[in-house]
Amino acid sequence: MFRAFNTQQVDDSPAEQEPVTARTKVAPAAKKLPQASIKSQLHQLLLEQLNLTMLDKVSQDDLRREITSLAAKFLQEQGQLMPADAFLILIDELLNEVLGLGPLEPLLADPSISDILVNGVDHVFVERSGLLERTNVRFQSERHLLRIIDKIVSSVGRRIDESQPWVDARLEDGSRVNAIIRPCAIDGPSLSIRKFSKTPLHMEKLLEHGALSKPAATFLEAAVKGRMNMLISGGTGSGKTTMLNALSAFIDPRHRMVTIEDAAELQLQQEHVVRLETRPANSEGNGRITQRDLLVNALRMRPDRIMVGEVRGNEAFDMLQAMNTGHDGSMTTIHANTARDAISRLEQMVTMVGGDFPMQAVRSQIAAGLQIVLQLNRMSDGRRKVMSISEIVGLEGDVVMMQDIFVFKKMGVDENGDVKGRMMATGIRPKCFDALAASGVPLGIDAFQIDETGGLA
Repeated sequence: MFRAFNTQQVDDSPAEQEPVTARTKVAPAAKKLPQASIKSQLHQLLLEQLNLTMLDKVSQDDLRREITSLAAKFLQEQGQLMPADAFLILIDELLNEVLGLGPLEPLLADPSISDILVNGVDHVFVERSGLLERTNVRFQSERHLLRIIDKIVSSVGRRIDESQPWVDARLEDGSRVNAIIRPCAIDGPSLSIRKFSKTPLHMEKLLEHGALSKPAATFLEAAVKGRMNMLISGGTGSGKTTMLNALSAFIDPRHRMVTIEDAAELQLQQEHVVRLETRPANSEGNGRITQRDLLVNALRMRPDRIMVGEVRGNEAFDMLQAMNTGHDGSMTTIHANTARDAISRLEQMVTMVGGDFPMQAVRSQIAAGLQIVLQLNRMSDGRRKVMSISEIVGLEGDVVMMQDIFVFKKMGVDENGDVKGRMMATGIRPKCFDALAASGVPLGIDAFQIDETGGLA
């Protein structure tokens, strides 16, 4: 059996030692150490004695036995008492330090938590049901937190240090990670983790959560199957990526898709998907690969659809070019507070490519390339809603014209602070109605009629 510890440092006595409990005989003059101090010393001992090259060859059960043996021996030498339950918890925490992300592991395993926000060593917050709450989780020291951050970013080939004090990364399950350290983080390292569900939310789940109405979902399904180009807009944490994942389930599985992201997080359900990810510059400042570089390369990969996780710069120009040159059904997200703001931001991003582009030409490209704009917001009660589904109908003068097909009408807040309202049709028949019907995705005209009898959501 491979040893997880360096054999010259660890006594090769039988691993099966009893946990140190109240029944263990200890020296009468022993001074009881705080639990945090015991864990800190054991953690340091593990770092000194772990044979890191052998970790991937040792089973978790064998590693647990060796850690148990080391911990029991340490407690006996220190003359410390520890109940059996507390000892088992200590072993779990030490195993998390070795194989996982230490104190963050219980939070990552909790399915009710959607965000983990670490503001320094002893200020850890989580988001549940859209609302933030503080936890009792803490790190041993700033060095301990930095070690966890480095473990995350190095696993995806990225780095963080004084010369590059912030980084975007991801966990193995696709959860999004952002970390920033001193000197930019004045009060110590900060870590933000946006967890992704192991089972991506489908449209049925979004309907159950009241994110949109059934007629609106039916229209979006038809728009995806009819290969309408879409822009999903919203603020931070409004559910843009979740919506993009849900909509992707309606894409024809025969289509070849290329995804482009800063940190890969899309969870597409189809088999024919090529995932591309940007790369930051190395320590010499070379080797950076941007979303625009990947977009240019993606056009040579024979994609049917291109999915960009988020446009935030001059890659918007190439995305519009792709939408205007035969890659129908492409989608991307953008940060904006309203659908109209999203179009304005897109115009600004396109001009960032350089050159003297007439704004009329930019707006003409937007009007020709985009068909549907979704606006999502996070409400005051923490729930995420589709606020509007708008259709771009063309260019009038130098203004990109849009019409709302569905809108969320807010009707107040109840005594529990929950936002009341409903998504309703505006009564406008979409311009793309006939195009969707011609492409074999018919819609009932009654889905777009104003329903004044709809209930609250």
